[in-house]
Amino acid sequence: MGLALGLLVLGLAVPVQAWFAQRAEIAALQAEVDATEVRVAELTVLKERWTDPAFIAAEARRRLHFVLPGEVGYVALDAEGRPAADSLSASAIENLPWFETVWGSVTSADGAPSP
Repeated sequence: MGLALGLLVLGLAVPVQAWFAQRAEIAALQAEVDATEVRVAELTVLKERWTDPAFIAAEARRRLHFVLPGEVGYVALDAEGRPAADSLSASAIENLPWFETVWGSVTSADGAPSP
């Protein structure tokens, strides 16, 4: 009886292990499908936004600094003469913690030399 049970356990070990491996692979693929579906939904919303003329105009004004007739466009420059938006995006790339960004603002406002 014990020998038969041992042979049965050994005989089922490989198929059960394969079944668990397949279940794990299915779960990983399902998570990937779910993430892809979320990304497709985000892109669909973005595509719908780009069909709106008001959104296109707002993006042209923001990205390309377009102005309507009769308006005056201003671009803030930093100390080096580059548009301030470029220097802001460069500091955002650094990914500093928020408290370092705040402290940097305080020290630059005080006129203290930066470390």
